[in-house]
Amino acid sequence: MAMVTNWMSQTLPSLVGLNGTIISPEGTHERIVSGLYPGSEEGWQVYSTASDPDGRCVCTVVAPARNLCKRDPRSRQLRLLTEQVQNVSQSMEVVDLRTSRDQQYVRDSEPLMRGVDGRLHTYVSNPRTLTTKGLQELKGQMSQLRPLLSVVEQYRLDLQTLTTLRMELYNLSIIMTSIQEEIGAYDYEELQQRVLLLETRLHSCMNKLGCGRLTAVSIPITVRASGSRFGSWMTDAMIPSSDSRVWSMDGYYKGRRVLEYRTMGDFTKGQNFVQHLLPHPWAGTGHVVYNGSLFYNKHQSNILVQYHFRSRTGGGSSDIDLMADEMGLWAVYTSIPNAGNIMVSRLDSNSLEVLRSWDTGFPKRSAGESFMICGTLYVTNSHLAGAKVHFAYHTNTSSYEYTDIPFHNQYSHISMMDYNPRERALYTWNNGHQVLYNVTLFHVIRSDG
Repeated sequence: MAMVTNWMSQTLPSLVGLNGTIISPEGTHERIVSGLYPGSEEGWQVYSTASDPDGRCVCTVVAPARNLCKRDPRSRQLRLLTEQVQNVSQSMEVVDLRTSRDQQYVRDSEPLMRGVDGRLHTYVSNPRTLTTKGLQELKGQMSQLRPLLSVVEQYRLDLQTLTTLRMELYNLSIIMTSIQEEIGAYDYEELQQRVLLLETRLHSCMNKLGCGRLTAVSIPITVRASGSRFGSWMTDAMIPSSDSRVWSMDGYYKGRRVLEYRTMGDFTKGQNFVQHLLPHPWAGTGHVVYNGSLFYNKHQSNILVQYHFRSRTGGGSSDIDLMADEMGLWAVYTSIPNAGNIMVSRLDSNSLEVLRSWDTGFPKRSAGESFMICGTLYVTNSHLAGAKVHFAYHTNTSSYEYTDIPFHNQYSHISMMDYNPRERALYTWNNGHQVLYNVTLFHVIRSDG
């Protein structure tokens, strides 16, 4: 058997692309979205989507991209208004400086003006008191006061400027009030909160669409031919996740080398990869990458190793398959006390402690591979050609059923079959070939709000 990863599954009439994305028939979904919603160049992005079992778009959430909000037309208008306010402020500063300077000039000229005024009154009452020398002094004082005329004229112009500034500020106030009335109730932070709420409801919708009973497995899609007869390959099983890396582990036991590829496209070409050397060799092909960490069974032991963190001890035999789905991390194994039947244990992803265990009653000697979808363990009856999905154990009801779901074993021997919830496809290692299968699920959707 091999480990299984899963979060949400759904019917996929489309294929899984080499870059790890779901390709809908003829790009219909992409055309619909681009036709109905503005693109990222207009400051919006598709936040999240969900599709129904037939591949039709059920719901799409669009929201302003945080790094693109500055391109929103309303943001541009607000930016222009801000610039105008800054210009007005600068103009008022200039007027204030000039007024302060002129006021000081007037204050300095005030004693001179009083002296001239007194002498003029004396001259009017008694013209003979004004001598030739006094007349020359009076003319000199008048010449000193003449610049006050230009100062007064400047005051007049400044008053006009201030009147213009007041009108601009008034117009700005009206415009900004109008904009505030339009978008004030929908500022970015509040819009973001609404989007998060919609995303939560969207994930609930996707959970209802994604989980169901397996009814069919598609024709195989060969991604790459590499490695030996036994091995495993995977992407991160945690949902949601933007991690597009692919990991490959060639061999059945004593291996320690893990190849990490940047994308699915790089994996298909065998390029852009780094090598990790594990601290302990692995056993089997039941490995899983969950939330950025590799979980695997240490060779000849019942120890589960969490790479990059620390090793943990666990129960069961040395043949442990690790799996992950929307309910968390799982271990599938057999033990002597359970007479060789397949056991399923749900684990705490942080401590690797067993939260609950189930005895499926199905003997391991009759099993080929296994995988989990939404808390249900599916078991094939053989590793070889002609195998079928023969048995299903539902942990939510602690019940089982026998199934008859055929799938094409293209390269004769499967050593690993895991359901990946992110790609919503079965990952298999088929005699040195890395192969994908889409699945068909029967959905029961309840309207519980």
